[in-house]
Amino acid sequence: MVRTSQLLHPQREPAVPRPAATVLLLRDVGAGSANSAESGIEVLMTRRSATASFAPGAYVFPGGGIDAADGQAHRIAARRPTQSDLHLTQAIAAIRESFEELGVLLARHADGRPANDSDIRALRRDQPFAAQCEALGLQLSADQVFVLAHWVTDRDLPRRFDVPFLVARMPPDQAPVADQAEQFEPVWVRPADALARHQAGDFFIIFPTIRTLQRLQHFSTVDAVLQACAGESPLWTSCPRAGLLRGAEARFMEHESAYGELELVSPDGQLLHHLDWNTGEPVRLLHNVTRLTAPNPGVMTGPGTNSYLVGDPHTGYIAIDPGPNDPEHLRKLWRAANGDIRLIVCTHSHPDHSPGARPLQALCQSRPPILGLPSAPTSRPASEFVPDRALTDGEQLCLTGDGSPHTLEVLFTPGHAANHLCLVLLQDGLLFSGDHILNGSTTVVDPPDGNMTDYLDSLDRLGAACGQHGIEFILPAHGYVLGAARQAIAKLKAHRLQREAKVMKAMRERPGGSMQDWVALAYADVPPRMWPVAQRSLLAHVQRLEALQGGQ
Repeated sequence: MVRTSQLLHPQREPAVPRPAATVLLLRDVGAGSANSAESGIEVLMTRRSATASFAPGAYVFPGGGIDAADGQAHRIAARRPTQSDLHLTQAIAAIRESFEELGVLLARHADGRPANDSDIRALRRDQPFAAQCEALGLQLSADQVFVLAHWVTDRDLPRRFDVPFLVARMPPDQAPVADQAEQFEPVWVRPADALARHQAGDFFIIFPTIRTLQRLQHFSTVDAVLQACAGESPLWTSCPRAGLLRGAEARFMEHESAYGELELVSPDGQLLHHLDWNTGEPVRLLHNVTRLTAPNPGVMTGPGTNSYLVGDPHTGYIAIDPGPNDPEHLRKLWRAANGDIRLIVCTHSHPDHSPGARPLQALCQSRPPILGLPSAPTSRPASEFVPDRALTDGEQLCLTGDGSPHTLEVLFTPGHAANHLCLVLLQDGLLFSGDHILNGSTTVVDPPDGNMTDYLDSLDRLGAACGQHGIEFILPAHGYVLGAARQAIAKLKAHRLQREAKVMKAMRERPGGSMQDWVALAYADVPPRMWPVAQRSLLAHVQRLEALQGGQ
């Protein structure tokens, strides 16, 4: 766990989320139409009051806070055998809110007849809902309300909600009528059209609504949505985080690349961190960790190679991966450390990582030693590297002074390169992963210096290290910081094994095929322009499969 003393910003306690429920009322449109553009689903949305305390003026799905009465109304609600008490209460709240806000009634009589206009007219929106339904002999159709997603409002916002997004089919022969107090202008809209209108600036929707519509637009029928939700668990759960991008607020879900970095820098969710890739300025992630990205963006390097400084003014600094021999980048790295670089460590010898080591060393009056592993005979000529001293597996590199100590433990992780290593900042549970783990892409394993079996074994070692050292964040050589370190490693290994299964299938389908034949099959989901690069990792998979087969 990151030491509180290393966080850049004083922490504050986020507002406590209030229990709430939201319902997406859906209907099919254009059923049976030969024109697919005319068929699909529509969702009912309504505009919030311009004076509302939360999301004023936004188009939303009906919903609101859960009342104590909702939990007491189970006796008049139909439920599925698998529907929990919590989900039943949430469904009742959603049914109540859809009636109070839009006059839509998800209920039926004892004989199964759906509620009709006469029933709706008999109910008053400003009176206790469940008691009125019970008096009319109505049973709430909570068994027809399913959990789609679970959202918790972002930590930086003053009003927060813990809210399931539920889905239900719109009752036939009912028409929404807004209450004209909290909600206005009910509208049926296709998810894709709502997103397009929002992009055009005439249909304001907030982040959870946007992300929900983005996923909903891929369903062609209401039945398909309801079937997807039949498992009683949300299809996704999220508490977004916010940062600044191109001068504006930007929000991200857990699976998106910037989320982990925002979690590291602002664990309490404050909207403070800038996410723009600026090769001209060092980016402070913690008091003891600074990143400077080299100006070498590209297909293989993403936004550029990340150089890191670990330490503080009291202890001096360790420079990790000085990058290419770019004089201006190296001067900025030296200045960011105020010239006090005690050690230079290269995670491996590739030309975007190690060539800057000697020039950076020359800038430093103390001429700090260059550490790492020498390149293997299998490396390419551009990746030749000889450190001043070879590191040993498990060795600890320590910085001490008047401030807090900073200790990096060395882990040998061959696979991407034969001389690849990673570093663990023990006091803060951080993994500097070099090219072994990237954010936004999977690394290339390029034989003969790269080896897929070694790569997968090294992933296992890093996964074990996460448990041993309490590693929560991964700081890669390319891309933003990754959070949920163990899960990220497990997901990466699963992806590699899934790709290997595709390679095996391609080899079986084309037993006499060439690498070009196999890459077209195994990497069909990758743009063809990337196939020459993908072919390197494909070769590593082929060699691994042949070795496994030969060992049987």
